[in-house]
Amino acid sequence: MDLLTDTILERLAANGRENHDRQLSGLDTIDHRPVVKLFTPDAGATWLLTETHPNDPDVAFGLCDLGLGCPEIGSVRLSDIRAVRGRLGLPVERDLHFDPDATLGTYAERARQAGGIVA
Repeated sequence: MDLLTDTILERLAANGRENHDRQLSGLDTIDHRPVVKLFTPDAGATWLLTETHPNDPDVAFGLCDLGLGCPEIGSVRLSDIRAVRGRLGLPVERDLHFDPDATLGTYAERARQAGGIVA
């Protein structure tokens, strides 16, 4: 199974282009719902990603939680996520059942309160 399908990559890119265009126009960015949830099955890391950078599609933006109790919004390289292995050497997986019910900002607030991503 591919970690990120073409459909997911297209949605991430579209969100990235939309927010990039809004920034260039002096408008506020959109707080998108996450497009994908990635996680380590044998460690505590989770990523909720909303978009990729229009000039560098390897750079994604989202809520990142490495399982240390300090989830934060920021950028991460997809190539770095693909390289991550958990305690048993298992690669990162995509949550096939993830259905976002809120924007990234709401997930971030929930994560700050809970000390980790709740999704």
